[in-house]
Amino acid sequence: MATLTIHDDVLSLRLTRAEKVLGLLRDLDVPLSSVVSADVVADGRDAIRGVRAPGYAVPGHRFIGTWRGAGRRLVDVRPGRPALRVRLDGQRYDELLVQVDDAASLAGSLTRSLTPQPARRG
Repeated sequence: MATLTIHDDVLSLRLTRAEKVLGLLRDLDVPLSSVVSADVVADGRDAIRGVRAPGYAVPGHRFIGTWRGAGRRLVDVRPGRPALRVRLDGQRYDELLVQVDDAASLAGSLTRSLTPQPARRG
C-alpha cells in the first residue's frame, strides 16, 4: 500500500514496487505550498475522473496509474475503501487520489498546513 508523509515542508508519496510497475508510476515529492486542498472520499473508485492512460485496472478490485481528463490524476485505490484526495497546483499531477492508512488524520494535517491564499480583487 502507498504511504504519504509530511516532512520538511514536502508531501512524499512512496509506492510499493508492484504499484510502480503496474501503474507505470514512481515515487513523488511535492512542496506543501502546492497543496490546494485535501479531503477524504468515502469510496476511492467513485472519485476517479477521466480516462486511464497509462495504468492498471481490474474492475471491482484495483485502480492504479494516471487518469487524464480535466487535469491529470495519480490514482492508487481499491473500490469500497476511503481514499485521500489531494488537489495540487503547478505540479505534474493536478490531483492525487490514494488509499492510505488514517486518511482522515493526514487530510487534517494537510489542511492545517495550507498556505493562506491572498484575496483576489476584481
